[in-house]
Amino acid sequence: MLRRTFYHHADVLLSAFMRCGVQCLDAFYSQLGRTPLKGGYIVVLHTHGRNGQYNPHLHLIATSGGWDPEAERWVHLDYLPYETLNKNWQWHVLSMLRQTLPTPAVRRLVDTGFRRYPNGFIAQVQKGDVPARYHTLASYLAKYVVTPPISVRRIDRYDGRHVTYHYRSHRTERVERETVDVMTFIGRMIQHVVPKGFKRVRYYGVQATKTFAKLKPLIQAALAKVQHVVKGAFKIIAPMTYRERYHQSTGRDPLRCPHCQGEMALWRMWHPKYGVIYDEAKRIRRGDYERRRERAPTDPDGQVTRRALA
Repeated sequence: MLRRTFYHHADVLLSAFMRCGVQCLDAFYSQLGRTPLKGGYIVVLHTHGRNGQYNPHLHLIATSGGWDPEAERWVHLDYLPYETLNKNWQWHVLSMLRQTLPTPAVRRLVDTGFRRYPNGFIAQVQKGDVPARYHTLASYLAKYVVTPPISVRRIDRYDGRHVTYHYRSHRTERVERETVDVMTFIGRMIQHVVPKGFKRVRYYGVQATKTFAKLKPLIQAALAKVQHVVKGAFKIIAPMTYRERYHQSTGRDPLRCPHCQGEMALWRMWHPKYGVIYDEAKRIRRGDYERRRERAPTDPDGQVTRRALA
């Protein structure tokens, strides 16, 4: 019902759509915790379904609870009433649509959305221990962010005029095949090209870079008091280093010499488009390490304490 409107106004609706998902969960968490809470979110936008049709939807990796800024404590939520989340999601999506596009046609569309779906919009949530499968979800999302809607291996036949491809149907959970003319197939692919400069992956709440740097010590102290929360929340919140991300995606350690297997130090990174994006010599000249040493805590004997951050 909403896809055509999203398609024609992608330049203004897609960003608002991603913020809408975060606002919905913050309001949902605050309602359950009975205090204003700010969660941590990694939001990924997908615009296609399994068969390549236009189907904008969000995937969110979210903390199981949120930060209470007034009490400076982490509030863990063990139970999430999914029916309430469905209605909250409907209200936030339709309200965002009405505010972003204040036209008579959109107002009628929003009214129809409320009447047609009295139980809300479906928000699929992984039930069970949180986050039981976040590694699998992260790998799934990463794959679809950097690949086209339909991979080459799913194209079964091309005769110059028609393309036949297969996909696993959500409705039947079986592999189905579809044959369309070339121009229709090309149209299904290029309709998922987002506006220039658009970021498909975004970080919000306590997961946002600047906010995380400021709140990380407070969150660590709060989570340390609740051992069963630490195991789940830290894995989601703590960002990976460049070395860890590279090793996870390629299986190779970028700081291990392939010839002598000795450990190397990262000195400079150069990108063919952006030039030098990391320069260790510049950091040394700038005095970054001296300032970090001055801020580091010390032991009673005056020695700098080395702490492994989660």
